[in-house]
Order: sequence, then structure tokens, then C-alpha cells
Amino acid sequence: MNPVSVLPFAEPRRVAIADLTEDDIKHLARLRPAPAFDLVVRKYNEKLKVHALYILRDGEEAHDVVQEVFIKAMRESRFFEPEFKMQAWLYRVTRNLCFNLVRDRRRREVILYAQRRSETDGHDPLQAVFAGEQQAEILAAVDQLSEDHREILMLRYYEDLSYAEIAEQLDIRLGTVMSRLSRARERLLATMGTDARMLAAS
Repeated sequence: MNPVSVLPFAEPRRVAIADLTEDDIKHLARLRPAPAFDLVVRKYNEKLKVHALYILRDGEEAHDVVQEVFIKAMRESRFFEPEFKMQAWLYRVTRNLCFNLVRDRRRREVILYAQRRSETDGHDPLQAVFAGEQQAEILAAVDQLSEDHREILMLRYYEDLSYAEIAEQLDIRLGTVMSRLSRARERLLATMGTDARMLAAS
């Protein structure tokens, strides 16, 4: 990887893109925002694609999500501010966009499943409809939760990740995963009411 100049002085410090810090990029952005943002794209593009692909399991969708993330970053007025956490923000937005696609995908699957069951299961077509409505209710309730709770529920129940995998994804302790997931489940059950007992024993 070719080194790049990150300091706009007579004798700039040259460093590989992978080794650039957020402070390096923010320093450049004060005088040259466009080149600084180009460095952001070059530094995080592949990492974010891998992250999105892990969630979506679809290369084209992952590519589209990352492009949307960078568009949002360009429009984020705080992006190069000293206290702004660029990497954390990029990964958080990537996860949120991926989870939105996963929810949309699940909703489509529920609708198709209900249609197939109603066409083939003549003795009790309402059973498939109820299953579809229940799934939609869960997704709607998840959308009402805090970002941390929504995120961990999506990783656990929709991506079917283990506690250890969730800890690695979110860079938190295993005990934190367990306690956060427990609180998220409680909030989800409270939001949905007693109809969500199906999650209580998971």
C-alpha cells in the first residue's frame, strides 16, 4: 500500500493508509476536506464491506450499504470535529442500515410464507395469517427500543449469533452481552405485552 501525505506542510509525514489515525485525517480535513474524506473511504471501505457482508450475506447489498454510509458521512456536519468518533459512527451506521435491510427481508419472507400457507393449508388458513401478524408485531416492537437494545436483539434473534460472537461484534464483555440482552428482552416483552412470551425462554 502506497504511503500518503497526511500533513500539509513543507515536509509532510508519510504513512500507510492502514496506519492513519482519526487525528491524522481530522488534521488534514481542517485545510483539505475533500482529500481527507477520500482517505476515510480508502481506509474503511473494505472493512465496512466485510462488516456488512457478515450481517447481510449478500455482496451486492453490502456494497450498496457501504456506499450509502459514505454518503451519510459526507452529509454529517460533525464528521471531522475533534471529539467525533469517526470509526465508531461508520460501523454503527453500517449496522443500522444492514439491520433495516434484514427487517425488510424478514417482513417479505413472512408475507410470502403466509401466502403459501393460506394457499396450501385449507383447513386453517388463519394460522398462517396469525403467524405473519405476530412476526410483524415483533419487528414493530423492536423498532421502538433504544439503539443498543435494538442492535443486540437483531444480532441474537435475527442473525442467530452466539453470546461470544455478539461480544466480538460489539467489542464488549460477555457479561455485558448477557445483561444487555436480558434488559433488551424485558423491554421488548413490556412493549409487546404478554403476546411475546415466545422470547422469554430463549
